[in-house]
Amino acid sequence: MHSFNELTTIFSERFNTTHFPEHPSTLYEPCNYFLSLGGKRIRPVLCLMANELFGDIHEDAFNAAIAIELFHNFSLIHDDIMDAASLRRSMQTIHTKYNQNTAILSGDVMLIRSYDYINKITAKYLPKVLHLFNKTAREVCEGQQLDMDFEQKNNVLLDEYIHMISLKTSVLIAASLEIGATIGGAGEANCNHIYEFGRNLGIAFQIQDDYLDAFGNADKVGKNIGGDIKQNKKTFLMLHALATANKQQLAIMQDLMLNNPPDKVAKMLAIYKDCNVDDWAIALKEKYLQIALQHLEDMALLSTRKKPLKDLAAFLIERDY
Repeated sequence: MHSFNELTTIFSERFNTTHFPEHPSTLYEPCNYFLSLGGKRIRPVLCLMANELFGDIHEDAFNAAIAIELFHNFSLIHDDIMDAASLRRSMQTIHTKYNQNTAILSGDVMLIRSYDYINKITAKYLPKVLHLFNKTAREVCEGQQLDMDFEQKNNVLLDEYIHMISLKTSVLIAASLEIGATIGGAGEANCNHIYEFGRNLGIAFQIQDDYLDAFGNADKVGKNIGGDIKQNKKTFLMLHALATANKQQLAIMQDLMLNNPPDKVAKMLAIYKDCNVDDWAIALKEKYLQIALQHLEDMALLSTRKKPLKDLAAFLIERDY
């Protein structure tokens, strides 16, 4: 069994090559630029780790992992446009470095390229993998739309937000694991458990992301702190603050969201602190982590084989970047 770091190195050696032709360079150079920004490669490596739970890593798992990483980067390019984000991994986003139309097309062609790798998968596994990949791609788009809808909606329930996060973030983590397990020959029960492990881990992961966007260190996180607050995003933190703030705090929050003053982030964070949003978020993150770990525990495999995934889950949820 390989560790996450070992598999990250192995995957990076496979992935860090050109996935696009040279011409037109105005389309493909931005794609190469964005991929060169790196990233944690969590989703493709989870695919490989899930595959290795059931034996040696199959070549199909590498093709699936590359497809997953290309799809993930496509979604980030388009997310950056919709979020009006200027930085990604401490570097310029494509739409700010080039232009918005180029960014849209670069994201599109990256998505199309991901299917070239999916189509390399052995016919034995392809129907199930392709179905799950397509289902996940659709759900990610649904989640992004809900995320944008929530920006215009005054009252968003916590359950509604969790559903949105499950679609936007969690299902790709879950599908990465199930695809790897499927290629490894996992049975239906184990596939279901590893999917739910990933889905709940993804929710905990997003809670941590929301937390870091508000309370993280910009140099470590790699993007400007308070971006969600500036965009009036209904994050876990925002929803809890709205539910627990007193009348005076609510009035201040509503004024901040409506008028967007220069000190908006600092004032909103002060209210978050007063409402103990940071402590609440940490407790909620731990709740979903434990649900994820229970599904991992319930898989019909030796505990020693599951240990790398268990260790990785703990690391991801405790990260500060």
